[in-house]
Amino acid sequence: MSSACRSALFFLGLLCVTAAAQPRELRVCADPDNLPLSHQDGSGFENRIARLVAEEMRAELRYEWWPLRRGFVRKTMDAGLCDVFIGVPKDFERVMMTQPYYRSSYVFVDGRRASGIDHFDDPRLRSLRIGVQLVGNDLAATPPGYALAMNGHIDNVRGFTIYGHGPVSQRMVAALARGELDAALIWGPQAGYFVKQSATPLELRLARSPASLADLPFEFDIAMGVRRGDRALRDELDAIIDRRRADIDAILAAYSVPRTDRSEREAR
Repeated sequence: MSSACRSALFFLGLLCVTAAAQPRELRVCADPDNLPLSHQDGSGFENRIARLVAEEMRAELRYEWWPLRRGFVRKTMDAGLCDVFIGVPKDFERVMMTQPYYRSSYVFVDGRRASGIDHFDDPRLRSLRIGVQLVGNDLAATPPGYALAMNGHIDNVRGFTIYGHGPVSQRMVAALARGELDAALIWGPQAGYFVKQSATPLELRLARSPASLADLPFEFDIAMGVRRGDRALRDELDAIIDRRRADIDAILAAYSVPRTDRSEREAR
């Protein structure tokens, strides 16, 4: 064998060894300050689920941190910065979805004056100070915000935007604890964690869509999202969800995520 052939074979072998030594990566895009879902320090429940998934894939977990604002998908996954979103609504059309791994709802978080309120027809709502989340750059109301407006509750409603110091759900629960609000309507997975941490006793109750707004969803299946067309990764994640469902459920329970894919008693 000529020295040129030996050199070529050596070079090819070196390439193979180098390729084999490269660890597989799981690239996740997430908001760096969105507890209890995600945080740059890894303390959110979606961070913990991402670690579980990476372990199953024997992959190195790597994050691309980006605030959850308008253009999030376009600036992250569509730009090739990541492969997976850990938690997105099942019907979100911008990405290919896995099977859902939990279902949750908007909730009433009730202070002392609002104790027991869990529906929009409760007459006490007229005299209470109520907080709602405003989402997106246009500060659109969430489904509960529309429900309150349809029932004539406008002047006594205070909107909380996603912009501010700390997660909006944390600020709303803090306002309840300080007595600045009597009740709040919050996306359940964001509410349970801070309600449990509150030194002031607060009630968390599932919010149901009123009959007049039956077509407006209050509950959403949550799944993982991958780039459209990436069926191989989607199928791999589906298999991991099936294998590690009990562990995922335990993570969600540890963060007091209300569930509507279980009995209402378990959800609370």
